[in-house]
This record gives sequence, C-alpha cells and structure tokens, in this order.
Amino acid sequence: MENIYDVAIIGGGPAGSTAATLLARAGRSVVLLEREKFPRFHIGESLLPYSMSIFERLGIRDRLDALFLKKHGAELATACGERNVKFFFKNGFRLDHASSYQVERATFDKLLLDHAKENGVEVREEVTVAKVHFGEQNVSLSVRSAAGEGEVNARYLIDASGRNTIVGSQLKLKKSYATLQKFSVFAHYENVLRDPGPDATLTRMVRGHDRWFWMIPLGATRMSIGLVMDIEDFKALRSSPEKALTEAIAEQPIIQSRMAAAERVSEVYSTGDYSYRNSQFTGERWLLAGDAAGFIDPVFSTGVHLALVSGEHAADALNVILDHPSRRAKLFKAYEKRLNRVMDLYLRFVNAWYRHEFAEVLSQPTERFNLPGAINAVLAGNFDGGFAIWWRMQLFYLVVYLQKFYPLCPRLGLRPQAANPVPEPTCVP
Repeated sequence: MENIYDVAIIGGGPAGSTAATLLARAGRSVVLLEREKFPRFHIGESLLPYSMSIFERLGIRDRLDALFLKKHGAELATACGERNVKFFFKNGFRLDHASSYQVERATFDKLLLDHAKENGVEVREEVTVAKVHFGEQNVSLSVRSAAGEGEVNARYLIDASGRNTIVGSQLKLKKSYATLQKFSVFAHYENVLRDPGPDATLTRMVRGHDRWFWMIPLGATRMSIGLVMDIEDFKALRSSPEKALTEAIAEQPIIQSRMAAAERVSEVYSTGDYSYRNSQFTGERWLLAGDAAGFIDPVFSTGVHLALVSGEHAADALNVILDHPSRRAKLFKAYEKRLNRVMDLYLRFVNAWYRHEFAEVLSQPTERFNLPGAINAVLAGNFDGGFAIWWRMQLFYLVVYLQKFYPLCPRLGLRPQAANPVPEPTCVP
C-alpha cells in the first residue's frame, strides 16, 4: 500500500498540533487533516501555568511572550457584591510557573498549526474526514475536500477533532454528563474597564445564583465576556443568544459598572450540551485527544490544558509504540488511565462549583493548612501534586459539604443587589 504515514491526526487545534509537532520532530511521518481554514474563531482563551512546560518543549515560548497578554491568576466575585477574592499563581502550592497567557484562539491555534508545518508535518486544511476504517495493520480515512474524495492511510490515528469526536461518534462512545446540561453565550468587547497593574490580567469569574460569567482580558483593550447557565433556563427565556447576553450583563451591577464605554466587536456565539466524555480513549490503532476525548466545563479554563497534555502524551506513547509494537497495550492503558483520572479530578471540582456552598467557601479562603495554595495549584493545572495537594483538597471538599448544613462561612444570596454601591474600577490603558 502506497504512502502510509506513521500517524494521521484529525484536527488542527492545540491537541492535534502539539501531537503532530512532537511526532514529526521524532522523525515520524505525520499528516494532519483539518476541516476548517485557519485562522478561525474559537473559545477557550485562558491558559494555565502548567501548560508552560509544554510550550517550552515545543519551542514557542518566545512567540507567545511577544503575542499574548501574561495571565497572573484568577478572580472570583459574587453577583451580590459581597465578596471578591483574587488568586495569584505566584502564591500557588509548589508551582514552577507564576503566569500563563490570555490568548485570542484564532491567533494562538494558527501559531501552533503553522509551527507543526515548520517541523515537517503535512498539514491539509479544509479536508473533512467522512469515515474511519480500522484494519489490523493500519487505519484508513475516507476524506473529502474541494479536490474531491480520497483516502489517507496510516499506521496509527490520533483523533483530535474536538467536539465532533469523529471516532467517538462513529463508535457511539460519547456520553453526556447528566449533571452538566449547560448553555453558554459569549462575545468580544472593546474598552471594558479593568483594575490596574497585574490585576488587569486576571480571569474574572462572577458567580450568580443560577449562572456565572467569565471576563477574560485578551489584550490592551479587548475582553471576552461569556455567560453560562442551565440549558433549560435558557430555553425558558425564549430569547436569542444576543439578547440573552445583553440582558444578563445589564442585570449584573458589578459587570455593568465596567461596561460604560464598552463596545461589542464580534458576533455573539453560543453553544450548548458541551459536557461529555467518551467511554474509551484508545483502540487497537487509535487514541482520542483533547475535546475529542471529552470536555467538562469552561469554568476553570482546563480545556486547552487538557488538550495540550493529552496531545503530548499521545505523541509520546505512539513514538515508543512505532518502534516497539509489543508495548502498545501497556502504554495505551496508561494513557487512558491518566486521562480519566485527570478528568475525574476536574469533574469533581466543576460539580462542586455549581453548588452555592462552593462559592461561599472559596470566596472566603482561610490560610490554615495552606488551602488556598492547594486550590490555586489545581486551578493552575497541577494534576500530579501528590499527597500534599490531595489531602488539602479533601479537606476543602469536606468544608464545602459541611457548609451545606452549618454556616462555617457567611451565607450568600448570589443575586445582584442594585442597592449595593459598586466601586468604580480603574481603567488600564
């Protein structure tokens, strides 16, 4: 059979581009198939410090430093205006990096894809994978493009196709999270007021009674603002996404106070039913990476980090397997176990986030036992913090559980209080 690649990759996002670059650098023949033409708009703009080591391995830190805003942490504000707490990565428990980036994904994703090309990956954009055929010795992909239909053959496949999860859908592996039936709507704005100094770089989460908002600075003047709510609540509004976002922002004084000179500069995007996981991540000749494996929730900005990590580990596993096929079962099992463990960790965190007690406890941190440092480390993407972080997180979850029955921290209504004065923030040039 002619022209058999070592690895075919579906999807040119962070997972696919990362895996492709690492495999090509190791001397493997790699073809990457992307259905769109980059750059293209995408959400998931806030990155985590634990991604920095991957960027260093890829050799793109200098480019990222030149293009994107440094992110120094995150901020939690309550819609009632009673609490506001800032978490700086520099205070995280045993962190190697004290910052990450806020990025416009169109630029960020194209940088990664172009970097893959520079490293020898054969990148084909505007190519749709119609079906995957699994053989004993190879994988065959039926593809369509403007040039017509064709076939791509490879020894192994990494499906990094995002929410389309080509393999997961074909094999009916995709399972939704019943507890996370959410809907999000978002847009970009110019001239939203910010706090001064490093505070201007923070991802701001505003926790309401039945919804939450993100405010992510993307540069000197641009900001991504989004709303997340139950999908049934959005349906009950009988409203367009644009109207829903505009009215929701207007109902929140601590957001509206920053919007006096703001101007929306993008269309309003929306998405729903985005929380899911595939029941398996590997097969005889394939692995799932990034959102093609699963996506939990946008709240702690873990999507891109999980994509980068899974892309890196998928590439490392295949690089060994291509030379030592007998190690495939063991390495695939380890890959699947690790990815499931990480998703379980964040699923627990996300499910807790949607309980009022979580906001009540998190917004009034205590320095006892260095709990804020451990939480900060997890928010930074520390999946392997060991026992020192594990027991602190168990203690945190215990406090959240007890908060439901006993007010260990003051109760919060989490509803906007127009009567409460909201301090005017300082505009950062």
